[in-house]
Amino acid sequence: MRRQGPPQQASFLVTLLRRGAPAIATASSELSDEVADPTPVRALRRISAMAAPVDPRASDGLLLRAGRYVAFVPMVYRLIAVPGALAAYLGTHGGTGVVPVLAVAILSILLNAYGMHWMLRSAPFRSDRAAVLLTVDAVFTALANLVVAALVPPEVFADAIAVPGKHLLGTVALFTLALGLPYGIGLLAGSIPLHLLMSWANTGTFSAERAFAGLGTMAGVLLTASGALVLIGLGTRLALAYGIRNGRQAERARQHRLMHDTVLQTLEALALPGQGTAEEQLAEVRRLARAEAVEVRKYIEAAANEGARPLGEKLASLAAEMARDGLRAQVVIAELDEDTLSEVRQIAIRDAVREAMRNTMKHSGTDKVLVRVEERDGGIAVITRDHGTGFSSDTRPPGFGISESITARLAEVGGKATVESAPGNGTRVTLWVPC
Repeated sequence: MRRQGPPQQASFLVTLLRRGAPAIATASSELSDEVADPTPVRALRRISAMAAPVDPRASDGLLLRAGRYVAFVPMVYRLIAVPGALAAYLGTHGGTGVVPVLAVAILSILLNAYGMHWMLRSAPFRSDRAAVLLTVDAVFTALANLVVAALVPPEVFADAIAVPGKHLLGTVALFTLALGLPYGIGLLAGSIPLHLLMSWANTGTFSAERAFAGLGTMAGVLLTASGALVLIGLGTRLALAYGIRNGRQAERARQHRLMHDTVLQTLEALALPGQGTAEEQLAEVRRLARAEAVEVRKYIEAAANEGARPLGEKLASLAAEMARDGLRAQVVIAELDEDTLSEVRQIAIRDAVREAMRNTMKHSGTDKVLVRVEERDGGIAVITRDHGTGFSSDTRPPGFGISESITARLAEVGGKATVESAPGNGTRVTLWVPC
């Protein structure tokens, strides 16, 4: 992927978010003085407090793809309003002065269609290209209004100028949303001399009345775009707040599972009464420590080739890993498409099966387990079955290993887990995830 431009050419989304952050902070300050209920004020303060300084050198492709589509609003408006104004003009004046008005309308539609196509393309966003397109749009807006004013008769001027006028309103909104409020205000101020030139091109005189005729409408558009800018910034930070909170919770749960499934399991194994001589017990301790060190390193480094391995290979590798610890696992896998499950769901299944196998080693009194993979109910089911001592769920409630390392892990990827056991009848753990 190509890098973003230098800081002075930051994307319009970065500028948008930078403009939105002070507005949120200001809104929070004003509400704290005027609103009696402090609950929304505290929410605004929490959100605005998360707005860190923006580094335009840091590229965030997801935010760019999501945020740049705000420019669709004024473009869609122009694609609807310009043909509507053209139809109204043709219905009122017929063919009088229709050539320049029709040409401007067609060019406006083509320009907006190209702009939408440019934003929908899959290529990375480039701020320098965006600046060129915005400049072309501003130049076209000015020339379109001047050309129509110069070529149509004075008696149809008011209706004819409405066609490029709709494009001008869209330009004010586009620049406000893409670059910030100062640019919108600059275009609003620049429309006054533009309308004076249009009056002179049409009648040969400067008319102050025409210069300020559409100022109120453009001010309304500017106000609406500014409100949308604040709401976009507020919504973005609210989404980030929820994402950060949920991400922290997920990371905490992942770390707890890692500690439970590796270090805690090893410590519990070390606490069990040893067999053999002191040298043999020391060798066993070293073997366990070495095995768990390898396992922790796998979690930390996330081996680069892991994503290329299908579910069958992951489970076969897990069976080999358990065999080194004394558990003989037989893996039976139905013929599955390698692309049936996402990598996230495959890893969730593998780790849940590992926890089920370790429970078998610790509690079942048997060293054999069967793992079967099959398609079921529009998804993939993995059944881990042993014929050990089993347990009663009434007298032995599920602990962290079952509730978190198995059940919660599957729930996070849209699946479910069931544990069936009875004293003397072994244990069956069924994992299911949708395809």
